[in-house]
Amino acid sequence: MSESQGQFSQVDPEKLSRSMMDVAGKSQELVKDFLARQQSSQNISGDEARHMMQLFQDFYARLMSDPATLVQAQMQFWQDYMSLMQTTGLRMMGLETESAVKPKPGDKRFRDARWEENPLFDFIKQSYLLTADHIHHTVAGVEGLDDKTRRKVDFYTRQFVNAMSPSNFVATNPEVLQKTIDTGGQNLLDGLNKLLEDLERGNGELKIRMTHPEAFEVGKDVAVAPGKVVYQNDLIQLIQYEPATKEVSKRPIIITPPWINKYYILDLRPQNSVVRWLVEQGHTVFMISWRNPTAELASKTFDDYMLEGPLVAMDVAEEITGESEVNMVGYCLGGTLLASTLAYCAETGDKRPQSATFFVTLLDFESPGDLELFIDEEQLEVLEKQMEERGVLKGSQMATAMNMLRDNDLIWSFFVNNYLHGQDPFPFDLLYWNQDSTNMPARMHSFYLRNMYLRNKLREPGGISLNGVPIDLSKVKVPAYYISTKEDHIAPWQATYSGARLLSSNVKFTLGMSGHIAGVVNPPSKNKYGYWTNPKSGKLPASPDDWMEKAAFNEGSWWPDWNNWLADKSGGKVAARKPGSKKHRPIEDAPGSYVRERHD
Repeated sequence: MSESQGQFSQVDPEKLSRSMMDVAGKSQELVKDFLARQQSSQNISGDEARHMMQLFQDFYARLMSDPATLVQAQMQFWQDYMSLMQTTGLRMMGLETESAVKPKPGDKRFRDARWEENPLFDFIKQSYLLTADHIHHTVAGVEGLDDKTRRKVDFYTRQFVNAMSPSNFVATNPEVLQKTIDTGGQNLLDGLNKLLEDLERGNGELKIRMTHPEAFEVGKDVAVAPGKVVYQNDLIQLIQYEPATKEVSKRPIIITPPWINKYYILDLRPQNSVVRWLVEQGHTVFMISWRNPTAELASKTFDDYMLEGPLVAMDVAEEITGESEVNMVGYCLGGTLLASTLAYCAETGDKRPQSATFFVTLLDFESPGDLELFIDEEQLEVLEKQMEERGVLKGSQMATAMNMLRDNDLIWSFFVNNYLHGQDPFPFDLLYWNQDSTNMPARMHSFYLRNMYLRNKLREPGGISLNGVPIDLSKVKVPAYYISTKEDHIAPWQATYSGARLLSSNVKFTLGMSGHIAGVVNPPSKNKYGYWTNPKSGKLPASPDDWMEKAAFNEGSWWPDWNNWLADKSGGKVAARKPGSKKHRPIEDAPGSYVRERHD
């Protein structure tokens, strides 16, 4: 084999053998410890296992009911495989050939040149890709499954296929194999130590680190916008930020972030902090920092999140600023709560909200994306049983579900980097935040999943009651700015668009590039991505395709466009305000203590 075909460097076989024996010994200890932990662990219940078994039994029965189609698919697979064998044989003879199959654009697993240059690893790669395509096409071709069952089977099949990628194993990953030879196996020893650390950190659950847990510190490296905690209750601390201009907009901005994660996704480092940027534009900003609940808060309801969240935040902001009119912002689940709160205000005659901004927010849950696959009556009963025992849904469970939606990027890439290469992941503020998961109270979360995802009641007038008041989104008349993102896998933009049309207000819908986080946290200084706007005013077109057909693309961040929209909703200018008042004296410096709470 020539150098261009990816020869591997030489190594002392005795040294490598000793290292492999050390790896084997530690592996035995690891497996023994892991199995002991799993005997007492309730992470995967019998109910969940039965649900998965029934799902694939139904699929298999449908598959076998059409043997002709199955045989045809298998014949096509073997024809493709024989073609691959032929081209590989020709490559071994030194002839140039075309690949039978290539990785999809953006597939980072096979970036290393040795996957292409070395005929053996090129064959392994193409064999895997052919097999993966065959499995996916077979699943997609089965007749008689309802859409949701088909998507579930496809989703879990994709999880299995991705897990079996040759890039995830030492012997079939040329980059890892080369490193093992070069280091005498030290990378695998280092990886095993990291694996043990992650199991220990997860109390028996494998919590793969996406960045080092000590790479950042809340209040020092992230969540550093200066401000004060001016109020707190069982569920929230309310932060008021220090002004950065001599004059500020009269109407303050109150932000309701999601409580699935912590608020500082909107205040990472200074260069990408939404909060800091808003303050620099001359806004008085209040931020809700949600509690990371324990079982003591198990009885908290969705009503409580409204009453003790945005409603009380408006009370405090009004007392501190003297302003009875505010501009509201909600992110993801925080946006769902914000819309519910606005509908409640419409019913109760509360006219304080003067505008609403929604970041990637679902209000119509008819087609909510892949998260829907985790939610049906049977799975909810299992989840509610777990929550009843613990009082909360563990943050790690939700984080795992979210990561599974992009498992190659958020699970397997770190598995390979951490455990096979034995390297620490790159220190990345967004991924540090992503690891900082939060629990959710049992009653609140059950209400949310059943009434939003399962029954889609929020879109129905009077379908949901909060604090004893039936609410109706069509009665929300305050002007709204709605930012969604084109590659969002958590809140697909077509679904958020449908939700935006439920409001009776004048809605400016904006579509950003990228996904659920990067498309929102897109500061102007980076001059990255871009966004679409539709200049047509009034009621949004009936379909997202109709809206997109007449939309114009704009370079760079959508933040300045949003700020321009906010300009005529600011109520004029007043002197800058320091945080707090005589009634609401500062309790502590931002980011406060609630955001630092961690519970596994």
